[in-house]
Amino acid sequence: MAFAPVPRASVSDHVFAQLRDAIVSGRYRPDDPLPGERELAGAFAVNRHAVREALRRLQQLGLLRVSQGGATRVLDWRVHAGLDLALSLAQSGDVLPVENLVRDMLEMRACIGVDAARLCAERAPDELRRGLVAVVEEFAALAPDLPAMGEANIALWRTIVNGSGNTAYLLAFNSLVAGAVAVGDVPPERRAAELLDVAGHRRLAEAIATGRGADAGREAYDLLTAALTTPTT
Repeated sequence: MAFAPVPRASVSDHVFAQLRDAIVSGRYRPDDPLPGERELAGAFAVNRHAVREALRRLQQLGLLRVSQGGATRVLDWRVHAGLDLALSLAQSGDVLPVENLVRDMLEMRACIGVDAARLCAERAPDELRRGLVAVVEEFAALAPDLPAMGEANIALWRTIVNGSGNTAYLLAFNSLVAGAVAVGDVPPERRAAELLDVAGHRRLAEAIATGRGADAGREAYDLLTAALTTPTT
């Protein structure tokens, strides 16, 4: 299989990206063996150290199984990969369209946010629940500055997710806001309907503050699904 020679700077990154894309796009299928390090180094016109580092990263993403003394084989990314792969693929729109990834991550964000809001209302400490009202007012005061509101919104939702007491939700939230999809790279204009719905955020905060989990979930759903119905052009 032919690969394009890569620039001398960050050669390991280029090897990693090309192999990742070849695996995710199906050019290499699950359980296929990869060429050996020496063959890959020749195909990419790089040294073996760059290839070895790229393979290590692919293994960490759940794309490869590396056996000492045996062949390096491709894993099924649909079974073995996690959110880190989605974040990595955000820069490879020709493999999995970025817009699809953004949509998918926004949908995941909505699912987590709805349940996190419910749980926060039902089991967060009183101080956190009551304090959320002030956090929302600080967020509302930034209107109509969408970029500033977007940053404040992340802090607001971090408070809610922390209040849910669900560690898995918190780790997923960290992935969603730290990467280049979902919240991190979605233009604020795409989320304008959500961010500018100050009244909706106030209702959400009030529902959480008063321990009304079902109401908190409904308010969160209305807010977090707004971006999913907003045209992308």
